[in-house]
Amino acid sequence: MPPARLSVVIPALNEAASMAAALQALAPLAAHGVQLLVADGGSMDGTVALAQAGGAQVVHAQRGRALQMNAGAHQASGDMLLFLHADTRLPPDADRLVQQALAKGPQVWGRFDVRIEGKPRMLRVIATFMNQRSRWTGIATGDQSLFMTRAAFDAVGGFPAQPLMEDIEMSVRLLKLSRPACLRARVITSGRRWETHGVWRTVLLMWRLRLAYWRGAAPEQLAAHYK
Repeated sequence: MPPARLSVVIPALNEAASMAAALQALAPLAAHGVQLLVADGGSMDGTVALAQAGGAQVVHAQRGRALQMNAGAHQASGDMLLFLHADTRLPPDADRLVQQALAKGPQVWGRFDVRIEGKPRMLRVIATFMNQRSRWTGIATGDQSLFMTRAAFDAVGGFPAQPLMEDIEMSVRLLKLSRPACLRARVITSGRRWETHGVWRTVLLMWRLRLAYWRGAAPEQLAAHYK
């Protein structure tokens, strides 16, 4: 029996600045038979053309990261799904790592450790804390590139149609199926938001939003503060 096929879904909105590099980094996976899909939310800057030139299948979707990821997943042909931010880079053997994680144990989903790229040294500390917190709680963030079996995605109904914290809510849903496979291999994500808005200011904002979410605040209300 041939190995299960992996589909990588990249939600994008006006990501022309990073799309070509993102797909170039994924070329080795594509050569292994990994399906690449860019779920575009209505970009106006050439993202779609760059995605097509880079060999990705473009899926046109309603704007909103959760809606875009769901649309991409519905068009994906793999029985394993990985959701990747356009500014995040996977390990070169990500397909093998995901297959092994989902084939050997009871886990039906998982995520990678993350390294935040940027000049401030504090970003390394933040990434270490994020990775350890995720191991303790079983909650993953989109920056850690969630992956799962197609059956698990379908079982929980996909990502919740909300404008923020969709990764947190998805983790909560998936935890009802299994604990996550927490891979120590690292994805590298951009620290541009941290550098632009300030490291400590961003940390405090994210903690305040997350606390409000756990207390029942509406994601739509939190999204307004996040912007």
